[in-house]
Amino acid sequence: MTNTPMTPPQPIPLTILTGFLGAGKTTLLNRMLKDPALQDTVVIINEFGEIGLDHLLVETIDEGMVLLSAGCLCCTVRGDLIATLEDLLRKRDNERIMPFRRVIIETTGLADPAPILHAVLYHPYLSMRYAVEGVVTVIDAVNGPQTLDAHREAVKQAAVAERIVLTKTDLAQDRAALDGLRERLHRLNPGATVLEGDAPVGEIVAGGLFDLEGRIADVAEWLKTEAVEEAEHASHAHRHGHHHHGHHGRHDHHHHHDVNRHDERIRAFCLTSDRPIRQGTLDMFLDLLRSTQGAKLLRVKGLVALAEDPEHPVVIHGVQHVIHVPAILPRWPNEDRRSRLVFIVDDLERETVEKLWNAFLGRPAVDQPDAAALSDNPLSLRR
Repeated sequence: MTNTPMTPPQPIPLTILTGFLGAGKTTLLNRMLKDPALQDTVVIINEFGEIGLDHLLVETIDEGMVLLSAGCLCCTVRGDLIATLEDLLRKRDNERIMPFRRVIIETTGLADPAPILHAVLYHPYLSMRYAVEGVVTVIDAVNGPQTLDAHREAVKQAAVAERIVLTKTDLAQDRAALDGLRERLHRLNPGATVLEGDAPVGEIVAGGLFDLEGRIADVAEWLKTEAVEEAEHASHAHRHGHHHHGHHGRHDHHHHHDVNRHDERIRAFCLTSDRPIRQGTLDMFLDLLRSTQGAKLLRVKGLVALAEDPEHPVVIHGVQHVIHVPAILPRWPNEDRRSRLVFIVDDLERETVEKLWNAFLGRPAVDQPDAAALSDNPLSLRR
């Protein structure tokens, strides 16, 4: 059957490219814009002037919009990003511009990507037409550690990324410092893929939940549950075992605490359930979590088996107080049928979220005798 007005069009993957001033984002963007991998892509840039595109320009379509030789379309944000995204859809639907298949939004300097993610996830129409594919954060291998020490925003940009691109690695004289930076980024965000600045453009922008045809891509790759769980075990061992390592271990632990005061507040963890969860229970858990801890939830991603339809897992994607169910999968990606939610949080203890999760799932909790009562009542009211 062809696309009738009743069939919503496939969502268009949308990537946010962020990074601190001087991280080499412009150089990366210029390289990306020349690459045939970005054919049929629209790149939204804050200000053309900031990015030397002159040698790339082919034709100006209208004010603030240019078509490049590699086949991608660049446009500047005029006023509001939402208005720009709506305008692009209108032009695409009316066939006034090419039928682009992907969007990349470049943000300036120390911008927090969360408001952009909100804008798209929260907007009733945009959230149907665009699928947030992920955040790509560019970090300079030479000055990255100092930037992370100095700016909390920089740490958050790294923590929410799906992919981190390390630029200027060829200029980093000190291999140990570069390894230290990689390890620090892995602790901050165990689920992120760290790439070098010269990685293939396709790898830098792809890897989200949806492919270019709007189909569900590799969910396991998007969720990265195993990486998060492994990092949790490692950090748990580090916290509880550091006093066994003699003076060096103690010094090391103190050093981490001292230097990375911003990093200390960021945590990544994964909660799971072997039993399918009732839709009402899941909704109430997410609502309560969002209303009580919203500002601290940098990213929430999940794959959940609903008791009502356990064969078709739902994918959950949240940013702070906005939690969105972007898709229902035709089948489980592999044999692992646990419901799992991956959290990246700022200044929030795992225990706080886990207690709530256990209470809603009706699991016994040693220090919470009312867990069973808590979980029974709301459900009987709902059903």
